[in-house]
Amino acid sequence: MPPTQFAPPRWLRNPHLQSILTSVLPRRWFVARRSRALVAASRDELVDCGDGVRLLGHYAPCPDGRGELVVLLHGWEGSAESQYVRSVATELRGAGYDVFRLNLRDHGPTHHLNPELFHSCRIAEVVGAIAEIARRFPSRRLALVGYSLGGNFALRVAVRAPAAGIPLAQVIAICPVLDPAHTMQRLEHGTWIYRNYFVLKWRRSLLRKRRAWPDLYDLDELLESRRLTAMTAQLVRRYSGYADIHSYLAGYAITGAALAPLTVPCHLLMALDDPIIPAGDLTRLAAPAALTVETVSRGGHCGFLDSLGGPSWADRRVLEILGGAGA
Repeated sequence: MPPTQFAPPRWLRNPHLQSILTSVLPRRWFVARRSRALVAASRDELVDCGDGVRLLGHYAPCPDGRGELVVLLHGWEGSAESQYVRSVATELRGAGYDVFRLNLRDHGPTHHLNPELFHSCRIAEVVGAIAEIARRFPSRRLALVGYSLGGNFALRVAVRAPAAGIPLAQVIAICPVLDPAHTMQRLEHGTWIYRNYFVLKWRRSLLRKRRAWPDLYDLDELLESRRLTAMTAQLVRRYSGYADIHSYLAGYAITGAALAPLTVPCHLLMALDDPIIPAGDLTRLAAPAALTVETVSRGGHCGFLDSLGGPSWADRRVLEILGGAGA
């Protein structure tokens, strides 16, 4: 069966509208209403990732489900409560899947759990988290779905899963960060609303971290900046262990040969009009047999809305991809 095509109404074709509407009213209200049963059924799970690292997740089993578990990873400065995560989780649980919404370090209400600051090269703890989740639910077929930076993490987990002994059946990455240096350029020099949005959210996150660990961090200089590049460079220099911002950004790029070792089936879904992730970077990905790349002309960044109230087209597409793999 051919995949469902994304055809938004004319008024929803603008990529910025697609990208922004996913997290503002009235979309927030509609998703909150649809996800009430999911939230009520969710229980907190503290995940031991190894090396003393702990991450917080929310597990929602499906009564009389199909014995399959989907782990969801949000994007940078999102959380397990982000609207796109709740929306797809609601659809998955309604279709019989158990759902585990995982918070990355220092996202959601987790700044107190680990003393070190989050950065995007902390792949070992996410691999450890997925391994622990697989251990807790050994009878479940395990899939991983990630959005934006979470999609980048998901694909890097897929590369490492066999060596880590993770029985990962499938990965879906929605608008993943491909080349972080190019994404940084888009955020810094593109439409101002995205830069201001992420600067504001990152500043709030850093303030929470300082309140949780007041004796560890002097963030005044970093918090004074209003530019993502300058903030990132300072964080890298002081807290990441990387020599400079260039080596740090290259450290979590998935272009070049990074995905060449893939053996876990992976499906990458991206809109060509994404205002944050340059679609041209898709040509710089390795092409292992395990990787399927699907592009659509519209959808913005993790938008794919064809209405405000119901599930997004991406929600429905995730179900199609998972169902096809399961079959």
